[in-house]
Amino acid sequence: MSASAGGVTYARRLGIFSATMAVIGGIIGSGVFLGPEVVAARVGSAGLTLAAWIAGGIIALAGALTFGELGARRPRAGGGYVYLREAFGPLPAFLYGWALLLVIATGATAAVAVTFASYAVPLLGLSPSARLPLAIGAIVVVSAVNYVGVRPAAVTQNVFTVLKLAALAALIVAGLWFSPSTAFHRPPPPSTAPVGMWAVGVALGAALVPVLFAYGGWQQTNFIAEELVAPERDLPRALVLGVVGVVAVYLLVNVAYLRVLGAAGLAASTAPAADVMARVVGPGGTRLISAGIAVSTFGFLNLVILVTPRVFQTMAADGLFLTRLAALHPIYRTPAGAIVFMGAWSIVLALSGTYGQLLDYVVFGDWIFFGLTGASLFIYRARDWGDVGFRVPAYPWTAALFVLAAAYVVASSAIANPRNALIGTALLGLGVPVYLAQKRGRAPLDDSTSGGHI
Repeated sequence: MSASAGGVTYARRLGIFSATMAVIGGIIGSGVFLGPEVVAARVGSAGLTLAAWIAGGIIALAGALTFGELGARRPRAGGGYVYLREAFGPLPAFLYGWALLLVIATGATAAVAVTFASYAVPLLGLSPSARLPLAIGAIVVVSAVNYVGVRPAAVTQNVFTVLKLAALAALIVAGLWFSPSTAFHRPPPPSTAPVGMWAVGVALGAALVPVLFAYGGWQQTNFIAEELVAPERDLPRALVLGVVGVVAVYLLVNVAYLRVLGAAGLAASTAPAADVMARVVGPGGTRLISAGIAVSTFGFLNLVILVTPRVFQTMAADGLFLTRLAALHPIYRTPAGAIVFMGAWSIVLALSGTYGQLLDYVVFGDWIFFGLTGASLFIYRARDWGDVGFRVPAYPWTAALFVLAAAYVVASSAIANPRNALIGTALLGLGVPVYLAQKRGRAPLDDSTSGGHI
């Protein structure tokens, strides 16, 4: 186990249940309640909608298996940052951490906190002006919980993940009990459905981008690998169990949407979960699903603040970031400085209101590092780094499928909005001079810093 500045180490306190809840909580946010209409609009039929979610699930499982082997080989705090550093060198690893710090993780924290507040304010009967203070308060509360220990943070995560699964279960039951007035398989008007193998393939390819974004997030559990009791065994299991569970939930949720709204109705909806509950249960159903979204977003907020500071602490321990963030709290054994730093920057982004546009700029960059991290397994295998307690089935095809899917998401995002891609690339590029400035005057990383090769 690696030690922070001051010799304090992370505490191994999380078991398989907490790890699995972290995987599920890292994937399920508000997207499954609000986003599936984009997929239905792009493919135009119920069958193709479900096919897109199945294909995305297969790719997500391939990624989970790949990251499972990486985590079993290198169960270190920081996850993907560590794999990138060891496989490709410190600069790509730093740029990954820079992207997380600049906006990917912190911007997501701000955005999710505001989304939580947007649903919580009417539920609590508060004035709309309370939205931003409530969002900031949520960031502060979650940061405080994570500051005082990984165990209370994990308990919070477990509770809110179970609650969000309960909300989705209510949505699924409501949809499956509903007696549709039209056949489930009936397509929307022919003009919206693709015709021919090529057209179907193009439509499915376009639908895969939002599907894969909806399935993303499970990789964050690798950030806390060092705090699992038995990471070599439990991390791969948690990743597979969590992803398979989410795939099943997503498919059932989409069956519920399609059963109640139909493919055309789902494509036209702006809030499918609320529309389903309103049609099946009535006005009370809309309030129930709003509570479900509030719970789900709060749980996701906790997960992001739970895992991401481990990356910043590891970067600082490597001498590539603010040195004061390298130390773990001597009592709580958490990256306390990194948690405070991340919470503060997230609040700044929330107050500025710029987080949405910044996320649009750099979200494709997350998938660049996603794919690179998956590709690091090829280097680990070639150099025979790390213990081999878990191996990816059907290697190298499984890992290659995930890497190619990540490349597809990046290319599709860049083609769809080249301006955002250029601006995002420039923002990521700003990390290069920061890296050089941090590195200047510091000793190069060695095995004692990186943890060595097992």
